[in-house]
Amino acid sequence: MILEAFDDIYQRACRQKGGEVRLQQLLCPLQSPQALLAVPDHRWLAEFTRKIFQSGFVWRIVDQKWQHFERLFWGFDIEKLLMMPDELWEKKAQDPSIIRNWSKVATIKHNAQMIYQANLDGGFSRLIAEWDPQNITALWRYLKKNGQRLGGNTGAYALRAVGKDTFLLTHDVEAYLRNHQLIEGGIQTQRSFEAAQQIFSQWQQQSGLSLSHISQIVAFSMGD
Repeated sequence: MILEAFDDIYQRACRQKGGEVRLQQLLCPLQSPQALLAVPDHRWLAEFTRKIFQSGFVWRIVDQKWQHFERLFWGFDIEKLLMMPDELWEKKAQDPSIIRNWSKVATIKHNAQMIYQANLDGGFSRLIAEWDPQNITALWRYLKKNGQRLGGNTGAYALRAVGKDTFLLTHDVEAYLRNHQLIEGGIQTQRSFEAAQQIFSQWQQQSGLSLSHISQIVAFSMGD
């Protein structure tokens, strides 16, 4: 495996996006581990739910309806939701103000239970904040195993949205890795995860940048 120097990728992304200043403006904000520790549980659950509903759907419509999700599910209050009887879950899933998809609504309770259980073991925000970015794909697997519908890119997108440093295996990033013969086989296999983790770690050592920004720059280098 011959890995392209990250500076070459960076310069190509600058050309694609109209210069270094514009490229820097496009990079996502990140939170420090200390800031992540302060994220309340209901915000994690809300973001997991938002990304689950956005998966395979028009993001704009989910965003337009999101205030109704917040209202209907009490701001994603973990304890209130876990006390809610099954018949009320079914009723809320049919509310016309949200996207009526029972299988996705049902994930709210399951993922609330994951967060609640993690709090019994030391805290969900602490678990996320202290997770080593050099093994970030193991956190993806944790969310997939212990949560519901958080596999694929869904869990990773939610982590990124809240501010946890993570790369994403988007279509552009996957295309880069395949075009340069850096991965083979299924993108969601443990083998591909381990290969991607190693590659991004090497780029991070070269650049000193976050995994999130490296991921975006690789995607930007592929063009629009």
